[in-house]
Amino acid sequence: MRKLFIHPILKEAAEVFVSRGKQVYLVGGAVRDLLLGKNPHDWDLASDATPEEVIAMFRRVIPTGIKHGTVTIRYRGFSIETTTFRTESVYSDGRRPDSVHYAATIEEDLSRRDFTMNAVAIRLPDGSISDPFGGREDIRKKLIRCVGRAEERFNEDGLRPLRALRFASQLDFALEETTLAAIPPALPATAQVAIERVREELDKMLVSALPSRGLRLMEQTGLLEIFLPELQRCRGVEQKGFHCFDVLDHSFLSCDFAAQDKSLPETDSRLVLCLAALLHDIGKPDVRGLDRSGVYTFYRHEEQSAALALDILRRFKYSNDIIEKTSHLIRQHMFHYEEAWSEAALRRFIIRTGKEKLPALYALRRADAYGTTGKAPPPGLLLPLMERVNGVLERKEALSLKDLALKGDDLMALGLKPGKAMGRILNELLEAVLADPELNTKEKLREIAGKIIEKTGIR
Repeated sequence: MRKLFIHPILKEAAEVFVSRGKQVYLVGGAVRDLLLGKNPHDWDLASDATPEEVIAMFRRVIPTGIKHGTVTIRYRGFSIETTTFRTESVYSDGRRPDSVHYAATIEEDLSRRDFTMNAVAIRLPDGSISDPFGGREDIRKKLIRCVGRAEERFNEDGLRPLRALRFASQLDFALEETTLAAIPPALPATAQVAIERVREELDKMLVSALPSRGLRLMEQTGLLEIFLPELQRCRGVEQKGFHCFDVLDHSFLSCDFAAQDKSLPETDSRLVLCLAALLHDIGKPDVRGLDRSGVYTFYRHEEQSAALALDILRRFKYSNDIIEKTSHLIRQHMFHYEEAWSEAALRRFIIRTGKEKLPALYALRRADAYGTTGKAPPPGLLLPLMERVNGVLERKEALSLKDLALKGDDLMALGLKPGKAMGRILNELLEAVLADPELNTKEKLREIAGKIIEKTGIR
């Protein structure tokens, strides 16, 4: 087996423990990542040192979870979470242990962990490995298996089934047979988990390499029906026409493509895109009809989908920003660009979408196209539209009231008082400029405003 690289800072911090006669191990996801040949982003340590002893060892220690034996060491610019070896009692609430007891050995500590791939420890600073449950072999086999009896692990902590499915998506691992079979009986425990914790796992799943792996497992085990029943009812809703899949498979595939789209590098933007791709058609079961030729229709499904998505996102307690952006993308995703679009129609499309949201809408359309056939859309799918939109933006044509050459002060100089009448005139001026950008000069707009005032008698 190849030698694992242990960061020098970790070794240096470990020497402090060893010099005090204490054991210390690297544990959790960092070990799994090292065994997978990845570079860990976070470090978690387990030690036989108590939190009070750790606090005495280092100058800067934050008591992040001291009642559960956890503190965070701040060392040379790094944050290193450190937990005392521990065992746990029963989980009355299906989420957290009623009490925590310190353990004597790393093996006892590893026995309380969820999956074998997370129950491998590296002793520091020498790098020797403790693997009492065969986690390394399961990692090699790309297998998710519970430590001990899966039924016990899942009923102890109702979040663990969702974690298992999220790991399946993130790592492209399969669930071991008895682990998978233990999820449906544990659904009552999982249903009691705080929705914020469920949301965290769902978010990680959606922006993973292959969201559909976890989402299909959610459907198979009954978790989708519990947390996203609006999505579950899309199963079997056929579409015909250009579509090769029912609405649910189409949604899963669209989400896969969105997760792999690198055009939106910001984490929040990628999450919004993946949420929009997953939920953009959930209104279709409500509006499906048949035309005279026997083809299914889904008139105005984007509006129903946006309304349902709004309810779902609020239920999951997403931020107002994510709720607004996701529902807006869903509402706008059914645009039908044609070369015959006038320049005015193009400008109204930009206003309706919001120029800052155009990249996400383009990405959603690409994901939607992939979900229709399961094949990557042609690179030039939206190129004609994008080129024309970019032309409008580069020419800095007026797209909002603040872009008008004539302002409220100018209208007041014409004798108009602030209020609804002024707002109405400004909106009429914007409509005129959208139709003909050359009208956006102070002189021309003053003339148009004067005519409106004269005609309507507004003051």
